[in-house]
Amino acid sequence: MRIGLFGQAPFGAAVYERLRERGHSIVGVYGPMEKAKPDPLAEAARRDGVALVQPRRWQRKGNTDEEAFKGYAATEPELNVMAFVTQIIPMRILDYPSHKTIQYHPSLLPKHRGRSAINHALLQGDTETGLTIFWVDEGIDTGPVLLQKRFPIEENDTVNSLYRERFFPLGVDALADAVDLVAAGTAPRLAQDESAATYEGPWEGDVAQIDWAKPAQFVHNFIRGSCRQPGAWTTVLGSTVRLYDSRLVGEASGVPGTVAAVGEEGVTIACSDGAVCVQDAMPDGGRRRPAREWAVQADVSIGTTCG
Repeated sequence: MRIGLFGQAPFGAAVYERLRERGHSIVGVYGPMEKAKPDPLAEAARRDGVALVQPRRWQRKGNTDEEAFKGYAATEPELNVMAFVTQIIPMRILDYPSHKTIQYHPSLLPKHRGRSAINHALLQGDTETGLTIFWVDEGIDTGPVLLQKRFPIEENDTVNSLYRERFFPLGVDALADAVDLVAAGTAPRLAQDESAATYEGPWEGDVAQIDWAKPAQFVHNFIRGSCRQPGAWTTVLGSTVRLYDSRLVGEASGVPGTVAAVGEEGVTIACSDGAVCVQDAMPDGGRRRPAREWAVQADVSIGTTCG
């Protein structure tokens, strides 16, 4: 099958390689313009002489950019595959191939629509998640489901660990399996249950300020649901610090937000009904480092208040 691959980054490159291994022809790669360093997917396309289309934007003033569209259409794909897409792609392009467009999404649709799906699964304390390959329509993650894969969320999973250990490898497999089904003419189109649908906005910027007066489980979910982006943050001794990779601590005394312990395992901070121990910290203007190292350098000790 002639595949037009929209994507970028290592995930896009891994999907590219897997589809070629399965015998599919990648006729075009489409992604954002590269900036400081080459993109892995774009580099793979250059290596193999595959058409590479990298417009600054796909539409201007609400209309498809004609130069970008012509570059895309010249590749004549039979199916668009959306692997890791951050640009807005016009429906004119999504509807262009004979088999239309399929897309990867890191949740069990219709739950957690939106681009911060992994974050919100953890923020809400979900114990199971998964990924969906769906047929793109005009809505946000609303198209018919082609296939899904489920897996558990472990107690200390973070956005980063879930993506690295499950969403990335299983997502590559799922997209390849989905393309095989489309090529065989056996790909389903299962309507999403709108009564079960949820949508959450982007979890980015400075939204992730920790409220230490919340229960420990809530704070734990908040920190791991913000790891590594945007990074849950608090203020300590007048400075802002982002905290990562927490663990629940059963018992800890002290006013919520008070440092209860500093040790090799990390920095323990009291919540309303227990405490969390954070392993890593990144002060403003600094690098991410073990929390104990940060605490020593910042003169943080037992009794220090986080706000």
